[in-house]
Amino acid sequence: MFITLKPHGQRRATADQVIARLNQALLPVQGITLYMQAAQDINVGARLSKTQYQYTLVDVDSDELNHWAPILLEKLKGLPQLADVASDQQSAGQTLNVEVNRDVASRLGVNPAVVDSLLYDAFGQRHVARIYTTLNQYYVILEVDPSYQLGPNALARIYATSASGAMVPLSQFASVKPAIAPLAVNHQGQFPSVTLSFNLAATSTIGEAVAAIAKTAADLHMPPSIAASFQGNAQAFQSSLSSTPILIVAALVAVYLILGMLYESTIHPLTIISTLPSAGLGALLTLMLFGMPLDVIGIIGIILLIGIVKKNGIMLVDFALSAQRDRGLTSEEAIHEACRVRFRPILMTTLCALLGGVPLMLGTGTGSEIRQPLGYAIVGGLLVSQLLTLFTTPIIYIYMDRLDGWLGRRRSGSQADAVAPVGPAPASH
Repeated sequence: MFITLKPHGQRRATADQVIARLNQALLPVQGITLYMQAAQDINVGARLSKTQYQYTLVDVDSDELNHWAPILLEKLKGLPQLADVASDQQSAGQTLNVEVNRDVASRLGVNPAVVDSLLYDAFGQRHVARIYTTLNQYYVILEVDPSYQLGPNALARIYATSASGAMVPLSQFASVKPAIAPLAVNHQGQFPSVTLSFNLAATSTIGEAVAAIAKTAADLHMPPSIAASFQGNAQAFQSSLSSTPILIVAALVAVYLILGMLYESTIHPLTIISTLPSAGLGALLTLMLFGMPLDVIGIIGIILLIGIVKKNGIMLVDFALSAQRDRGLTSEEAIHEACRVRFRPILMTTLCALLGGVPLMLGTGTGSEIRQPLGYAIVGGLLVSQLLTLFTTPIIYIYMDRLDGWLGRRRSGSQADAVAPVGPAPASH
């Protein structure tokens, strides 16, 4: 069943709030268990499940998998970060196991191998002949009368022929035990698998849910033969988080190399990069303050801040270095003049970027939920970095310049010590 919601302007609730309200309203309905999920424009992976996110267990031994999957399912249902936890395991099939007592069968003169053929003749569809006519051909199928196939007592009517030709009831040499068997066995990578799917609770994020599930699975100490992994959107979130630190470090290295070549310095690129932590701190604090998740869109906002915020440091350091090299000013005088001259352009460019993020932050149209973390990250990061870098960047510049001078004197002293003094040549007679 597909439910199409009214346009966003004609309703107050989000899709998740509508799902929560429908779940409460339909909970008293007997005989069904309803699972709902918000339709996604972009789905990662082609696996369908009852709810939005998937966690899959894979094992070579299907019996071991069928034992541990329900245990983990019950544990996940107790997690407050999850809702509508479900499983694709269909293990409610009824089956009868026929166990042949070989000693009794041998004493009665019944070959145990005959039992398989006997049961297939009775309940299978054995092809025994083919009748050809002028226009068609017909298969002859061997089976017992359908009236004798119904009910668990059908096996009591099966007889086997002994070596002496006597008819021996199946119950004389075999026992029949009821059991539970899966109606379907799902596979992933050619191995049996069970997928546990879940939705997020109202106050939970995908990051909290992933961490809670990983901890719960680790606490169970499942056999090492069971491989557990997230699938679909949860797997995409996990992989994006794992690669984000590498991406940020690579961006910082590239920024450092470019600035080092631009200013012919190995020290002052660090002064410019020092403006970035305050931006990241501001973005994270703003997302936490307004209850926004640190999802892929929020991470994109933090990466954008790397390019936006460092221009404050570039404008100050560029002016101060030029003043020191061209006019011979000290580091304190140069950075003080840079702050006075570059304050207006720094404030103008920051306000332009900040005000550009306000519509993303306050947007209320259709699909605004996906853009809001980007706006909050940009606005919060720029506000905090603007307030902090105007005070911290000059201080860091002065100390970095002193460090550069100290390292320069160390290099000059070591080079002077390496040069050996040249004395007068000895007189010759």
